[in-house]
Amino acid sequence: MLRLRVAARLARLLWVLLIGMAMASVTALGQHLRVPVSLALRQRWSRWYMQRLVGALPFQVEVLGELPQRPMLWVGNHVSWTDIPLLGMLTPLSFLSKAEVRHWPLAGWLAEQAGTLFIRRGGSDAQGLREQISQQLGDALPLLIFPEGTTTDGRSLRTFHGRLLAGAIDGATPLQPVAIQYWRSGEVDPIAPFVGDDDLVSHLLRLFAQPRGQVRIQLLAPISSVGKERAQLAFQAQQAIHGALFGHEQVELAPRRQARAA
Repeated sequence: MLRLRVAARLARLLWVLLIGMAMASVTALGQHLRVPVSLALRQRWSRWYMQRLVGALPFQVEVLGELPQRPMLWVGNHVSWTDIPLLGMLTPLSFLSKAEVRHWPLAGWLAEQAGTLFIRRGGSDAQGLREQISQQLGDALPLLIFPEGTTTDGRSLRTFHGRLLAGAIDGATPLQPVAIQYWRSGEVDPIAPFVGDDDLVSHLLRLFAQPRGQVRIQLLAPISSVGKERAQLAFQAQQAIHGALFGHEQVELAPRRQARAA
């Protein structure tokens, strides 16, 4: 029975991946023929695709709060690679991801064709990245970043890096904080987090071998960036998300360790 469940889920996921490959091929062909697909259109396609991808994942999803009525810089806590489709299904978005993801088999190519911005570790491209973020937000195209810079096990929150928010300050773009939580049998889900030396295929197989988990996504009150320093803005967003996840007691940060980030 277990093997049948895993096989059925994998078959559905494979079908969704084939759809994604076809969509990404259209984008790549357009670039090759110098008829590029606009980022706004790629964001809409991405949302449609993320909705199908979430349907292939073993989660029951609950969304609380209201979607923003204007383009914003979305900021959220980061637990797993599954955060991307779960948040990407809500609205047309682009994502900021670590540069290593670009080289992941298939997933990296799909992310690139969807309009993902990539960041190198160490911040050597900080100014260029700031300009890219500022331009995208100035074009009224929403972007989601994970200011922790890595994943956690879902039981704590790490420090938000303010340098990633500078592009929002440049254009006075509000932040849309979003908190994501994974649950299983009434407890924090130990399977959904993608941390440490885990690899994508092994994690996916473990996830598919289990009954459906629960995901709660909380869309919090927007935060104005006008007149604020980036460190102040980062801390305000961190406090809001921490309060949604764990209550408003004193912030406890996760210990630093090597982790995977999508």
